[in-house]
Amino acid sequence: MSTVSSETFSNILLEQVREGVYLLTINRPKVLNALNEETLEEMNQALSIIITDKSARVLLIKGAGEKAFVAGADIEHMSHLSPIEGKAFAEHGMHLFRRLETLDIPVVALVNGYALGGGCELAMSCDFILASENAKFGQPEVNLGITPGFGGSQRLTRLVGRAMAMELLVTGRSMSADEAMRRGLVNHVYPLEELLDHGLKLASMIAGKSGSAIQLTKQLVQRGQDLDLDNACIMESDLFGLSFSTDDRTEGMAAFLENRAPNFS
Repeated sequence: MSTVSSETFSNILLEQVREGVYLLTINRPKVLNALNEETLEEMNQALSIIITDKSARVLLIKGAGEKAFVAGADIEHMSHLSPIEGKAFAEHGMHLFRRLETLDIPVVALVNGYALGGGCELAMSCDFILASENAKFGQPEVNLGITPGFGGSQRLTRLVGRAMAMELLVTGRSMSADEAMRRGLVNHVYPLEELLDHGLKLASMIAGKSGSAIQLTKQLVQRGQDLDLDNACIMESDLFGLSFSTDDRTEGMAAFLENRAPNFS
């Protein structure tokens, strides 16, 4: 692994672990990787670095240590906020997570341990989630007398359905990794010691595909999910046509007809 940024980060690590594959680690294990303003800003800076790298194909996100992915937003930090400051903190997180969600490349959360509150919201803003067997997911904000602030009420409803989202939001209970997979929140569950290896294997698989096709496909999924079916299918036809303008389409079809592996640019 090699650090790819000249920036001095205090709360995160950003590394290019394989060709085209970035790994962002929330690095505050003493506070279970809780999110404060500085951490959110460093993550924003990391995304700016990744965006400028045209060879980037996949971003993996994990938490430092074995206890937590991200245990939530930093309660010590939030306890001192005024209503106006609280709204600004939420907007900061909302902007970052939406930016992550609409990144041109796939983003995969590797969830080890607690993913509660802001941690669950961070995981849900990724394209999909791989979890360790000890992972716990939940939105326990009601226990603090507040609502979710980084999109939890909206993404959770879209991912697990209205009734289950309401249950989780108003009870504050957490879900095990197995339940989260049954509910459709998590794609795969692995032993903790195998989580990163499986994430890297998946990332390498994605990195070998057509970058332009993956970018357009992500746009279809992200933008189409809230459209009616007719307009969503029109968008798919448009982007299908657009994909025929790419070098990757020429290479991919030529490779298929020549019975060889494609060499995507």
